[in-house]
Amino acid sequence: MTTNGPWSTHALDFRPDTVVKTFRAGAHDNHRREWAALTLLHRFAPDLAPRPLSRDSRPSCPVVVMSRLPGVALRGTSVRGERVDALAATLNTLYAAVPDEAVRELPVRSGRQDMMIARIDEWAGWRLDTTPPVARALAAGVDWLNRGGGRRALGRGPVPAVFGPGDGNLANYLEDYEGCPDGGARGTRARIRIVDFEESGRSDRAFELAEITEHVSSWVDTSLDVCRLLDRVDLAPAEAARVPDCRRLLALVWLFLLSMEDPDNPRNPPGTAERQAARLGELLG
Repeated sequence: MTTNGPWSTHALDFRPDTVVKTFRAGAHDNHRREWAALTLLHRFAPDLAPRPLSRDSRPSCPVVVMSRLPGVALRGTSVRGERVDALAATLNTLYAAVPDEAVRELPVRSGRQDMMIARIDEWAGWRLDTTPPVARALAAGVDWLNRGGGRRALGRGPVPAVFGPGDGNLANYLEDYEGCPDGGARGTRARIRIVDFEESGRSDRAFELAEITEHVSSWVDTSLDVCRLLDRVDLAPAEAARVPDCRRLLALVWLFLLSMEDPDNPRNPPGTAERQAARLGELLG
């Protein structure tokens, strides 16, 4: 089966044991990041991601071939209780797996913090056609960033760098019991593995967690227990202190993106921008 879409940077061809990911012409950076991540994880955390099999770097259509993982995507499910614990266990393993020296050699992930702030600075000058609740939330978010200390808080102090997948879409997290010690018998915790690394790179735990909790997939058609997830992921005090501001930043980014959706070709249900405005309001306090 091949999947594609107007917003995608690639097409996926699902075969019995492999997946062929064909990138659009010009998506060379995505192709390089995908292959580098798969290679790195195969070395340091081989049970968390697909196995890299081959690649074709032709500029006209870069291709990565990888093993096909079993499992069901978390998106569209209730990610609570033991399912959250399994997700946190995967993230803890992922963030600790790649050695510091290897992380230092990675490019910074796509959509990094300074890039998101620069985009907000640009978008804030646009005249967007939004509903009043969305307009108020956008204004409050920009005010937090510029006058409420958000920009300063986001730049405060160093935190450890880790490998980050870069895309918080819960569709990229697959749950399965295959290979578990008792084959998925009652009481066995599922294993969760990760796919899609075309935006991956050097990041930090707080930003990567916020990437998941604030991604529209965590709430528009999924029920993610955010508090439990944040409680289960191993964070140093400085990392934990950084999480709320990363969440505010990415929630604001998402509100801008949802405000700019084409009404004739929406990606999300009606009212999603208004729901996101309320979410941002709660995060801003």
